Amino acid sequence: MADPAPIDPRLLEILVCPLTKGPLIYDREAGELISTKAGLAFPIRDGIPIMLVDEARQIDP
Repeated sequence: MADPAPIDPRLLEILVCPLTKGPLIYDREAGELISTKAGLAFPIRDGIPIMLVDEARQIDP
């Protein structure tokens, strides 16, 4: 499996969860941005974070 496309670190500094406005954790291996507060994982496709709640998957608490 190919490595996920890298995310610009400056982008990671300004992105927040669209639901809670809280911080996100970058999971490079899974290619996701995790919002522990909302319990959601937002996908990253071709290096672009998809910050739509409808596109996010629920994560276990």
